[in-house]
Amino acid sequence: MSKLILNTEFNLYEKSGRAYCSSLQVAEEFKKRHADALRDIEKLDCSKEFRERNFALSSYRSEQNKLLPKILMNKDGFIFLVMGYRGKKAARFKEEYIRRFNLMDDFIKSLQTARLEFPAFTNAISDSHELPKSYHFTNEIDMINRIVLGVSAKQVREEKGIKAGESIRPYLSAEQIKSIETLQRVDIGLIISTPDFQVRKKILSDYFNRLVLSKKLIA
Repeated sequence: MSKLILNTEFNLYEKSGRAYCSSLQVAEEFKKRHADALRDIEKLDCSKEFRERNFALSSYRSEQNKLLPKILMNKDGFIFLVMGYRGKKAARFKEEYIRRFNLMDDFIKSLQTARLEFPAFTNAISDSHELPKSYHFTNEIDMINRIVLGVSAKQVREEKGIKAGESIRPYLSAEQIKSIETLQRVDIGLIISTPDFQVRKKILSDYFNRLVLSKKLIA
C-alpha cells in the first residue's frame, strides 16, 4: 500500500502518484464542521463506481489522540463535492484548490518521468533537502535543459504541443539526450559538494561548453 504524503508546497496529499485533499481541509476552507463535510460526501448523488474511484476512507488523530475517520478525494471528487457550495468565498476556494490540483498533478507527472529516466539524479536532489519541494526538482532539471537545449522543458512542450508532464525525450536528438544524461551524472556529485545553485550552474555550463568544443575539434 502506497504511503500518504502531505506535500506542504501545494497543501495536498500524494498517494500512488495522485493528488488528494481531505474532508478536514474542505471543512476548514469552507468554514464547515467536519461532521457536516463528511455528511455532504455521504449524501452525494453519484454512482458507486464514481465514489469508489474518487473518494477513499482514511483516518487522523484528534487532539485527544482518538483515531477518527476522514475522507480523501482527488480532483474529480473535490469538484463534484464543492459544486453545491455557494458564495464568493466558496468560489474563491474552489478556484484555488483546482489550481493547486492542476499544479501538483503536473509536478507528479514530471517527477515520475524524471525518476524513470534518471532515478539516481532525482534521488540525489531529494536526499539533499530535508523537505524537498517541487521547485528543487524543476529548477535543477530545467537548469540542465537550458544549458543543453537553450530552453526549459516547458518551452519545448509549448513549441511542440506536448502535454504537461509528458517526457520531452522522444522529441530530442540522441546527442541532446546523451548530453543531458552526462550533465545529470556530473550534477549528482555537485548537488552534494556544491550547495550553491548558481555555482553549480556555472560549473555545468563550463563543462558542457568544453564538451561541445572538444567534439568540434575532433570533427
